[in-house]
Amino acid sequence: MSSVSKADRKAALDVASWFFNVVTSVGIIMVNKALMATYGFSFATTLTGLHFATTTLLTVLLRWLGYIQGSYLPLPELLKFVLFANFSIVGMNVSLMWNSVGFYQIAKLSMIPVSCFLEVVFDKVRYSRDTKLSILLVLVGVAVCTVTDVSVNLKGFLAAVIAIWSTALQQYYVHFLQRKHSLGSFDLLGHTAPVQAASLLLVGPFVDYWLTEKKVYAYDYSVISMVRFL
Repeated sequence: MSSVSKADRKAALDVASWFFNVVTSVGIIMVNKALMATYGFSFATTLTGLHFATTTLLTVLLRWLGYIQGSYLPLPELLKFVLFANFSIVGMNVSLMWNSVGFYQIAKLSMIPVSCFLEVVFDKVRYSRDTKLSILLVLVGVAVCTVTDVSVNLKGFLAAVIAIWSTALQQYYVHFLQRKHSLGSFDLLGHTAPVQAASLLLVGPFVDYWLTEKKVYAYDYSVISMVRFL
């Protein structure tokens, strides 16, 4: 009886986690797209830095509450992860800025076959025939959407490609670091978020100017715009 109850609780927790993941992921995409397209804040790198600054404050709170424990992550591995992660999240936001939400979401599906490819290359994983057919179906769907979506342009497509590969590398490296150093997801976030926030906010204005030829400091930072950010 207890095992059934434990299984039910785990299933309920899994469903709640998936639902929360979907809602928050879609929500932040819609908010980011509104900030960029509707309200003119076309500074994806700086925006990402602001995201991670907020995340850093959250990790401080989680550490104070005891959800993040003291752990060790070597500096070279931390910097390597931050490099992948910064390319990933900035690439995603630039892709969102230059592409439609629909193509952005469809392009993200390409991370599935890319992640599988990395596991085959680095971990010698072998997938079943059914899994290979599923991956092929994903690739066909992505190809159809890429060809038929009239809003796709060269720079948006390149941003999506960079985002997909860097995100797949980041996800693979997350699992690698968690296994190697016995880190939980919050523990790893406690190491990486401050470094990502500092690096992105430092280089963000320069990268954004290179991408958009607009200065982040010239944006109209009124009370209304700050409310939109919050």
